[in-house]
Amino acid sequence: MDGDNNCTVVLVTAGSQEEAENIATALVELRLAACVNILPIHCSVYVWEGKVNKDKEWQLIIKTKLSQFPALEAKIQELHSYDVPEIIAIPIVNGSQPYLQWMLNQVTQ
Repeated sequence: MDGDNNCTVVLVTAGSQEEAENIATALVELRLAACVNILPIHCSVYVWEGKVNKDKEWQLIIKTKLSQFPALEAKIQELHSYDVPEIIAIPIVNGSQPYLQWMLNQVTQ
């Protein structure tokens, strides 16, 4: 598969394991994502409202179609507790053909 395969990875952080699991479950049940990996607690350092913050977060790695990004983003915004959640799409340039095809088959248009 080449870069025109429409496959993408979306990165999202969540403030609790429960929130991460709720977002992941909703995205997969709605077929907005083929799969969501939740990585355990890590420390995020960032500036918010002029202050440096250090917070524990859970990282979601969401596999989806780039064409589904608007609907996926809207659902994440609806479920997320943050005012401005991280929602970043990274195109998949290439990968295992069977896996990428499975991804594409799991996500509805």
